[in-house]
Amino acid sequence: MPARKPVGTVEKTYADINGIRLYYEIHGPATGTPLVLLNGGGSTIEVSYGHILPYFAEHRRVIALDEQNHGRSGHRDVPERFSDSAQDVAALLHKLGIAQADVMGFSNGASVAMHLALLHRGLVRKLVFAASMTKKSGAPAQFWEAMARSSFADMPQPLKDAFLRVNPDEALLRDMYEKDSERMRNFVETSDDEVRSLDIPTLIISGDRDVPTTEHAVELSRLLPNARLMILPGEHGAFLGESFAPDRGTQYPPLSAALIENFLEGRY
Repeated sequence: MPARKPVGTVEKTYADINGIRLYYEIHGPATGTPLVLLNGGGSTIEVSYGHILPYFAEHRRVIALDEQNHGRSGHRDVPERFSDSAQDVAALLHKLGIAQADVMGFSNGASVAMHLALLHRGLVRKLVFAASMTKKSGAPAQFWEAMARSSFADMPQPLKDAFLRVNPDEALLRDMYEKDSERMRNFVETSDDEVRSLDIPTLIISGDRDVPTTEHAVELSRLLPNARLMILPGEHGAFLGESFAPDRGTQYPPLSAALIENFLEGRY
């Protein structure tokens, strides 16, 4: 399915955040609660949200950013951690004068989003936790085994190409891969007690053939005190029209955007 064209003007710029230049974009009208979009590991804004973002931006402001070490954002000479990326998001929102936002994260971006909500109570109004896990048992053992033995050669070529389109520096691409891989090999779990403490409205989304198991999505929906659960047919990222999803040619983006918007607007 061809990408939908952006709606209205799009601001593309950088902010000096916690020692790096963080790349971000602002789409849509300056109305309603802003929606922050956090990209998946190894990805860019375009890879994770290129097909669905314009639907979100029809009626609200959307702020999308490339995580540290990803895409056009700066790199740090330290291990990559979800909590550090969460602090970057908080600092960006503070710089933009945004006191509260809705936040959606996909895959590793969902882990960043949950850390943001835990570390900065009150900053996140509603959370969309898409296709991620809070502990290693939330994904099959084979996933972790593959992660442990992976190398740069195993990184999917479409993800390499997407990075180099916006940042034509292969050394930085390799650096992102190594930092992402190290973060997953040393995955820091979020305890069940921390999850239970998050009382904001949260939408858990997963594909029925996703990386996280359906059982883990159900578990999270029961741990979180104010959660809704949405399981959609498809593999990792299909419901976003994510550029690397095997079934990316579906008609999901407008449907998923409408379902997520209904949650954000309190229609269910």
